[in-house]
Amino acid sequence: MIKQFYTVSRHISVLADGDIPTAKKFSGLFHCPYCKYKGAKYIIDYHIKGHSSVKHREFTVIKCGLSCRSVSHFHCCYCAATIVNRSQFVKHLAFHQEQEHAVADVEHPEGPMKHPVTPIEHAQVLGKYSEIPHTSPACHTIQLNPSKFLITCPHCRVKLYKKNFKTHCKRKHTFHFETVSKDRFLNCECVDATNGVFAVEESFCGSGTPIHVVKNSRGATQKVMCEVEQCRLNSDLALRSGMLLYECHHIGSLFYCPCPHNQIVTLTEGTLETMVENKWFGEESKASLLRCQQKADAEGVPLSVQLTVGGPPSHIHISVYEPIITYYSRLGRVIVSYDTQENSWHCPCCVERQPCKHKGVAKWHLFATKRELFQKARCPETTNPPRNATAGNPSECKEDAYPPDDKTIGRMLNYLLTNKTLPAELPQALIELSREGKTQDSFPKHLIPKETNCAECEYTLSDQQLVTSEGKILTSTGAVEGISTYRRSCLNCGLMYRYQEWEDGFHNFDDHILLSLHLCLIFRNALQTGVEISKIIQIIEATEGVSFPPEERVLQAYLHFEALSNHDYTYSCVSCGYSPAVVVMDVHKNGVFDVPGDAPEDYDGRVDIVTFWGAVATEMISHGFIASGRKNPFVVPLSYHHWSPWIGSHTRRSNLVLNTEFEKNKLPGGSEEDEPVDEERLTDALGNLKVEEVRTLCEQCGVDNHGSKMELVVRLWKKMSNRAIYNKLLEKVWGASGNWAVITCPCGIVYSLKFNLRTESPRDFVDLLLSWKHFPNVTVCDYAGALALHANRRQPGIFGLFQGRLLDPTPQNIKQVSDGSVHVNLPWLKSPKMPSDTAGHPLTGCSQHLSLSGTSEAQMDLLRQLELVPELVGSVSSRRVEQLFLWVREKNNSLKTMTPSTHLFLQRNLLHHHNMEKNKSAVERYSEIVPADVEMQWDDHGRLVLDLFFVFHQLQSQILDETESPAEHVAVAGNTKLTRSGVLSQLPAGNPFKQFCFCQ
Repeated sequence: MIKQFYTVSRHISVLADGDIPTAKKFSGLFHCPYCKYKGAKYIIDYHIKGHSSVKHREFTVIKCGLSCRSVSHFHCCYCAATIVNRSQFVKHLAFHQEQEHAVADVEHPEGPMKHPVTPIEHAQVLGKYSEIPHTSPACHTIQLNPSKFLITCPHCRVKLYKKNFKTHCKRKHTFHFETVSKDRFLNCECVDATNGVFAVEESFCGSGTPIHVVKNSRGATQKVMCEVEQCRLNSDLALRSGMLLYECHHIGSLFYCPCPHNQIVTLTEGTLETMVENKWFGEESKASLLRCQQKADAEGVPLSVQLTVGGPPSHIHISVYEPIITYYSRLGRVIVSYDTQENSWHCPCCVERQPCKHKGVAKWHLFATKRELFQKARCPETTNPPRNATAGNPSECKEDAYPPDDKTIGRMLNYLLTNKTLPAELPQALIELSREGKTQDSFPKHLIPKETNCAECEYTLSDQQLVTSEGKILTSTGAVEGISTYRRSCLNCGLMYRYQEWEDGFHNFDDHILLSLHLCLIFRNALQTGVEISKIIQIIEATEGVSFPPEERVLQAYLHFEALSNHDYTYSCVSCGYSPAVVVMDVHKNGVFDVPGDAPEDYDGRVDIVTFWGAVATEMISHGFIASGRKNPFVVPLSYHHWSPWIGSHTRRSNLVLNTEFEKNKLPGGSEEDEPVDEERLTDALGNLKVEEVRTLCEQCGVDNHGSKMELVVRLWKKMSNRAIYNKLLEKVWGASGNWAVITCPCGIVYSLKFNLRTESPRDFVDLLLSWKHFPNVTVCDYAGALALHANRRQPGIFGLFQGRLLDPTPQNIKQVSDGSVHVNLPWLKSPKMPSDTAGHPLTGCSQHLSLSGTSEAQMDLLRQLELVPELVGSVSSRRVEQLFLWVREKNNSLKTMTPSTHLFLQRNLLHHHNMEKNKSAVERYSEIVPADVEMQWDDHGRLVLDLFFVFHQLQSQILDETESPAEHVAVAGNTKLTRSGVLSQLPAGNPFKQFCFCQ
């Protein structure tokens, strides 16, 4: 009888003639019925038309992208099969069509069917003839049931044709049929004939890594075992099942093992002694290897055997005797591999770069048999590598001393600053690698310069030469010891190169001390929170039980890292731009520096900011090359003519900035003074001096010098009524230094930083302001009157209108201000002045300059109060600068003990990271209110703005969408709301939308 076998419901992707695909709407979006794509209706309509399809008779099969399968596929209209490939799907449909014709010939032998039917109808027709007698001749000659041709794979339960089963197993289940025969076996060789130990390749495919097996069927100690864990489990299962003769394919391949032909190499003590002389081993390692040889000789087994099986060709495998049975030496031997390309060793008892006795035996073996491998080893993994790995004629290499002389160090410093800087933002993956470097033992143990040719003369460099094998990588969880560092030198010009890469997760300071990048970031963040580096070191030492180098050297190593980091030190605010219109100025009082001598006569008060700060960075890096106790020629000395403030590159006028502190030497005569030094300022200056300096002043002034510092200052203050003592104190104290002045924007971002060699004065701020590209419209400081007076003396008319006051200082205006009945509006602070004044500020368009103060009791300065300007009240104050100084005061103690250049470099670096964090927080706050489809970018003035081009383009697309309602209000022209149809009808040629304001 003919059996029914076509019963399948039609999938949604199988369309009959006349069916029209429709997209359904969910959550405000239309969804494609054949995949997971969604969007606007007109987009979905175009998307559906683009779907790949196959036309078959009255059906159209669309390629399905739903979750039926992980990839796009076609659904058969006759059965439940899904096929990915289009050509295979067409063949599949043709097969069904042939079967259908065969069935049709049986049912209607007189002729073919005139009208095709659907699969469901066809199944119903076949059901009517299910009772055909079994004696029908047609039923005996035609096989109609395809189930007789299908079988089920016993491994994956997939139904497939019997003729395809063998190919299916080869492709999908090869491991189930890895039978061993004379044509198919694993390569193997004998390692220990006495005990029946063999080396066999692990698998039929792949590189063929060798393993050990034992097959010893003679004597009292019979043993058959494979060291592969899965093979052992399979043997246990076979034994439990009564299959006593089961052998894995590793042991089965021994039947085809050739006769032993490898000669046993006898390792002599003389060879080992030669390796010790060449620093490949130490005396302790030598003794350990000799003990291993004695144990092997006592057992009558070979200590080491070089294998001929296993791959890849670049690897050399050596079987090493191991008497202790462990998880990596189940059969009493270990296979050590040497990669000749990567110059690396692998032993299963330890990690890749860690030395062990098995690797030592293997190196001993190769040194005796293939000594050429040791002539020019790139990275020998031994405890004490050779000090000179140079091959060839040693006379060809210049054996310069290391550390080199000052001239060579200068060239090395210039090369590092030019070619070896770190990115300002380290990749997160690299930070994580650095954090786990010690626990995962992922740090390389041998650090060799990557340069092969000289950067100056392009000549070939010498081979690497060992600097030290006792380097340390300091991490947050301790120290990684035993790091070997190497150097190279140019054979032509003598320039030396050392390892200075950062991609491995650490930073090289002086070839002996290396810092993990993660620890460097910990130091950076600790300083930002007021925690000294010495405290971090003490915490790590107490927690991990390790000993770090001296704290001063670790600090120098961190500054070395910061000096080589590619910081831009922009010193600008994302809200106020490169040149803010309103600035706040103040000074932080802290005595640090000694007073230098007089400036040269030809000094004009200008200093190159790039040259000076480059010299400071060079000094920080030079600490990694100058040994302790050696004079450092790269130290930046204190001098008036080589002492520069810091102003961002976009803010300053040029690289030549002003520093006219040498003019303060003409004081205290008074003729050049802009503001008299009163007793209060002099007392504050006394408080900034050290106790010993105050005691010396007391002795010189005839005042008792016993007691605390505060008592000494009070005694001197009482004596200031004496004019002679006052002048003496003024002359001595006026040179007391260490104050540093800052200029910030109202947001608290530092724009300019100036370290004063003498006590602060308005001259310091005027130096900074006159070095700016654009003079701010409003300056706020405590002594605004003195600032305006000095600035007008330096550059007449800079505070031209009312000497920087808001109003003319007439008695009437002063009275009105005292009564609180007058306010001065500055509208250009909120909206730029149109048209702009000549030489107006780029943000305000105004050329007026005001010198204001937050608090002023002087009657003439009442017209400088901030509270008179409504646009500034509440938004500008000195509070943010006071918060900045409070933040710096937490680090004051550590800064005061540093050298001047270290103080300068670290303070500028701290303020840079302070600015970056505040800007980052500002950007994050902006992003909370900015739509996801709107990007933020910087305008020409360095301010953060929104890129609305995409939004504008999106609104245009919504208006042009003719599938939406024509009556929807979408734009405004003047005061009139326009519908979609109204906008489309009023569009002029060229489609300009600028006359409309879009509705959202």
